[in-house]
Amino acid sequence: MNTSRQPWIRAALLVGVVYFLVGKLFTLPAGHVHAWRIAAWVVSFGVYAAHIRYEHFTLRNSARSLALHVAVAVAIGGFLLAAVGMIHHLSSASTFRPVWLLALVLWPAFTAVPAFLGALVAATMLQRLPQHPGAE
Repeated sequence: MNTSRQPWIRAALLVGVVYFLVGKLFTLPAGHVHAWRIAAWVVSFGVYAAHIRYEHFTLRNSARSLALHVAVAVAIGGFLLAAVGMIHHLSSASTFRPVWLLALVLWPAFTAVPAFLGALVAATMLQRLPQHPGAE
């Protein structure tokens, strides 16, 4: 697979890792947990919006492709969080719980589906905006 011809793949991987880092790093502070949770949501929304902007204005993808690419990035972040959770559980528990295998599938799905729908709505709205000559 040649990622130079499909820059969305590189972007999805990068954004997925950013979601993972936000998910992990914003849980580290012990104090003001509620404020850190809100901050993580705000940062994640900013990353989500920036990814939509990149897909729409830079790559000029269709609404469906844009939404799929954004959802893939969110799913990558969800998968990484589930995988690290499973690894942490394995390092601190004496037995393996098969429910973690289910989490590797469900966490990405539960995050990617709403991300797809939200990005599809956003992209459709962006496509309906009037185009300005010379605007990039």
